[in-house]
Amino acid sequence: MTLWIVVAGACAAALTPYVWLMTASAGRRRTTDTVPRRPVAVVLGAAAWTDGPSPLLARRLDLAVRLYLDDRVERVIVSGDNREVSCRETDTMTDYLLAHGVPADRVDADPHGYRTWDTCVRVRDLFGVRAATMVTQSFHLPRTIALARAAGIDAVGVGDPSMGARRRSTVIGYAREAAAAVKALRDAVLRPAPARSGP
Repeated sequence: MTLWIVVAGACAAALTPYVWLMTASAGRRRTTDTVPRRPVAVVLGAAAWTDGPSPLLARRLDLAVRLYLDDRVERVIVSGDNREVSCRETDTMTDYLLAHGVPADRVDADPHGYRTWDTCVRVRDLFGVRAATMVTQSFHLPRTIALARAAGIDAVGVGDPSMGARRRSTVIGYAREAAAAVKALRDAVLRPAPARSGP
C-alpha cells in the first residue's frame, strides 16, 4: 500500500508542471482567425540557417506576417539568439518579415532571447510589453503563454501545427516539453534574471 502511495505521489509530482502549463494557457491558445487583437506579436526564435530561417522558424514568421497584415497586431518583436554561432537569428527573422510585407518601422528585435523565460522578461522590460500575442509552434505554445503570464504579460498565443510539414522535428518538440515544463515552473516560481538584462 505504501509503495502505491509513493508511486502515485511521484506521478502527481511529475505531471504537475505540465498540468500547470496547460491550465495557465487554457483558453488562450488561438488561431490567426480567432486570436483577439493585441498591440504586438512576439515571435520566439528557433534555428536559423546560413541561407535563411529553418522551416519551423519560417512557419512562425509566416504566422506573424498574417497577424500583421490582418491587423491583428500593430507591430512584431522577434526574439532569439543573434550571435554568429546561431546564424544571427533575429537578423534573419527581421529580414524575412521585411521581405514578406511587414514594414521596417513595425519590427523590433531582441537579440538576447536565449530562453523562453528570458524572452518574456526582456520584451516586458525593454519594450514595455504588457499585452501580446505569442507566436511559436503548437508544441511550445502552452509553455510560452504560461511563462509570459508569469512575467506579467497578458498573453494569448498562436501556434503553428507543424506535424504535417515537419513530423520528426514536431515529435521531438512535443517530447522535450515534459522536461521543459519542469524548468518553466521553476522559472515562474524563482523568477531568475535573464542571461542578459540590457539591450
